Amino acid sequence: MFKRLYDWTLSLAESKHSTWALAGIAFAESSFFPLPPDLILLPMSLAQPKKAWFYAGVCTVASVLGGMLGYMIGALLYDTLGHWIIELYGYGPRIETLREFYARWGWAFIIVKGLTPIPFKLVTIVSGLLGYNFPLFVVLAALTRGARFFLLAAAMNHFGDFFRVKLEEHFAVFIVGMLAIIVGGFWMATHLV
Repeated sequence: MFKRLYDWTLSLAESKHSTWALAGIAFAESSFFPLPPDLILLPMSLAQPKKAWFYAGVCTVASVLGGMLGYMIGALLYDTLGHWIIELYGYGPRIETLREFYARWGWAFIIVKGLTPIPFKLVTIVSGLLGYNFPLFVVLAALTRGARFFLLAAAMNHFGDFFRVKLEEHFAVFIVGMLAIIVGGFWMATHLV
């Protein structure tokens, strides 16, 4: 089963629409979608290691644009959609504490959370909700998301053959690991922030 899933993932990564799919997932993950773009960025970079830098750039731009949408959700739609998302992650009762923290450490919150498996949409919506400086938010989002995706691209570009062999041998472990990271990120977002 995992071998077929692996083959399908690589064929998807090599399709002519894969760049648009990557951009769509990166955009959506920064504002409302639960799955990270790494799930498609990794196989695309493995399938074409020389394009890993291009794919990282696509992810970065799309993620920042999606982050801008997430910011707008927090700033303009908090009473409806934004409030629902904040409640979903359990931040409702802690919003005033979060507001005080953000006033002092918002820049660090954006940088750290952009590099971790904690869903970035929480950062973007909370930034808009709390009225964080928008131009600074965009710069910090670009830095942190770019660092994450370009580090992954560098690893795939330089060690792609090694990762490809290991991924083929242990694809099931990779899938379970990615799911654990996603679930762990959501857990951290609701319990540790």
